[in-house]
Amino acid sequence: MKNIAIFGGGGFGREVKTIIDKINKVNPNTYNFIGFYDDGIEKGEIVNGYPVLGGLEDVNNYKEELNLVISIGDPKIKTSILNKISNPKINYPCIIHPNTSISNDDVVIGNGCIICEGTIITCNIKIGNFVILNLSCTVGHDTVIEDYCAFMPSVNISGEVIIKKGVYVGTGAKIINLLEIGENTIVGAGAVVSKSLPAKCTAVGIPAKPIKFHE
Repeated sequence: MKNIAIFGGGGFGREVKTIIDKINKVNPNTYNFIGFYDDGIEKGEIVNGYPVLGGLEDVNNYKEELNLVISIGDPKIKTSILNKISNPKINYPCIIHPNTSISNDDVVIGNGCIICEGTIITCNIKIGNFVILNLSCTVGHDTVIEDYCAFMPSVNISGEVIIKKGVYVGTGAKIINLLEIGENTIVGAGAVVSKSLPAKCTAVGIPAKPIKFHE
């Protein structure tokens, strides 16, 4: 069994723990879950029956091989955390719920991704590192998703979409085919993206339009 921990003891982190449980149920003894890391929760506190093992400093001081799942939705915060982890013994597995549909036809998924129950990934798709696809998302053919992106529940991505690094898409949003979403853009919940979006904007509505730009 491989030791595994989750960075992030909030709601999504607790949900990711249930995915690890499901993986172990299908493939017994895959992971030995040892607890959570979180700089915002006191070390030693118990979360759903497991200890908070500390924060970033404790991750960097861990002496053995450890699989670590970064269960942080915000791409900027997630990137910042990863940039501060320097321990060479840390590995970043993909955590994929057994009840997902992922084809064998030219699908590439990077390191550290989290793919939740009910998600469908079709064919000829490239997904980068540390991408989150939350509950019941769909990803259509020939789509490219770059690193650190996060998609909340029930996001639908049509075919031939390019989603650049660090994009965050809110619950229930829909992205029409043949579009591009620029780096670090935020798409609001329920939005329908029918035209390509520039980088570093927040876009909301039906159809989705930028309402502000940010760094």
